[in-house]
Amino acid sequence: MIETVRGAIAPEALGRVLMHEHLFVLSPEFADNYPEHEGFREDEHVPEAIRRLKELKAAGIDTIVDPTVIGLGRYIPRVQRVAAEVDVNIVVATGLYTYNDVPHYLHFRGPGTLLQGEDPLVGMFVGDIRDGITDTGVKAGLLKCATDEPGVTPGVERVLRAVAQAHVQTGAPIMTHTHAGTRRGLEQQEIFAAEGVDLTRVLIGHSGDSADLSYLREVADRGSLLGMDRFGLDLLLPFEERVNTVAAMCELGYAGSMVLSHDASCYIDWLPSAQLPEIAPNWHYLHITRDVLPALRERGVSEADITTMLVDNPRRFLSWRYPGAS
Repeated sequence: MIETVRGAIAPEALGRVLMHEHLFVLSPEFADNYPEHEGFREDEHVPEAIRRLKELKAAGIDTIVDPTVIGLGRYIPRVQRVAAEVDVNIVVATGLYTYNDVPHYLHFRGPGTLLQGEDPLVGMFVGDIRDGITDTGVKAGLLKCATDEPGVTPGVERVLRAVAQAHVQTGAPIMTHTHAGTRRGLEQQEIFAAEGVDLTRVLIGHSGDSADLSYLREVADRGSLLGMDRFGLDLLLPFEERVNTVAAMCELGYAGSMVLSHDASCYIDWLPSAQLPEIAPNWHYLHITRDVLPALRERGVSEADITTMLVDNPRRFLSWRYPGAS
């Protein structure tokens, strides 16, 4: 069974999956103290998210994975309000998102800190998976961490190792954020392997920001999935290059190593809302079904390969058992 916001479902109920989308990406301290600067409004943006997920369902997508964790404004009750109104499965994550340091809450707790002791992150992550997130009853279906251009800083390494240890205890799969241009996925794989992680249970996110086939093949040949998951962010890599890269990888026999998505959101306060349609006009939930899939078909990608990337790979990745479970 696979945990979703509305409860556990059978793997075959996932249907077509977008493996990396967000509902709301927020900076809570700014939103709470300076709402006039961006203006997230619950009564406006929650209904808008419901509308957009209904639109996505009508386009043929049945499930999204929302890896919004600590550092990205995770608030499960808001996600529950959306999930209650739509016929789309939403799988949520546990983890911590940082490119450099851990939050100050953790500076004096855990190994290498003033107070030493075990890393509380591991227990937090394991609890979200086994018991549920706070008192929502919603269990995380996967783990999430990040490495960006600064590389494996001490704070980032601490999170990577905590995520790896939580994976070893629970069996939950790991999804990452990476900076593909600096080949950060390989560094993540090294750390995970050193912690005893089965690399076939790892999805190296944002791999689609790279057209370097040798890098992508190296990551995939170690067993991990490639997140070709930023379609619509053409300012990072143009549409044609993204599509051509996926088509080339399929031609090389790597359809079984890729998943598709946008890394889009219904609301994100990282960028001015008014300017977002101009900055990234294709960065929305429907870009893959409307534009990417037809372009892949034009380049000779088979329906079987498309099904592999949208159905089979996500189902395999999200299906897991606790260690020792029968």
